[in-house]
Amino acid sequence: VQLLAFGGGLVQTGASLRLSCAASGRPFSNFGMGWFRQAPGQEREFVASINWSGDTQYYADSMRGRVTISRDNRKNTVYLQMNSLKPEDTASYYCAAQHWRTWTPDSENGYDIWGQGTQVTVSS
Repeated sequence: VQLLAFGGGLVQTGASLRLSCAASGRPFSNFGMGWFRQAPGQEREFVASINWSGDTQYYADSMRGRVTISRDNRKNTVYLQMNSLKPEDTASYYCAAQHWRTWTPDSENGYDIWGQGTQVTVSS
């Protein structure tokens, strides 16, 4: 499967953004999906993930309550709705996929397929 992430941009503190990740190739519904982010000079960190059917979600404690992950298997797309954005949310956001058999929801090492990243910049 190939992933294309988009929807990032420059926003002000308190704004909302919805990131999208479109998948192509192998059956999308076989894959657990995750969002990670990486700020300059920092390691990539987990944000949220969702299982193949969409009925189970996982969130990083730092993002819980401000983000919602969802997926539409008919459109082969996973979404990340982010609200109340803060300057510290500024980062490149990456979507990732892993076949359900070997999926680890919140570990970077649990994903073999990565998108190219979309930049989110939150101004103060």
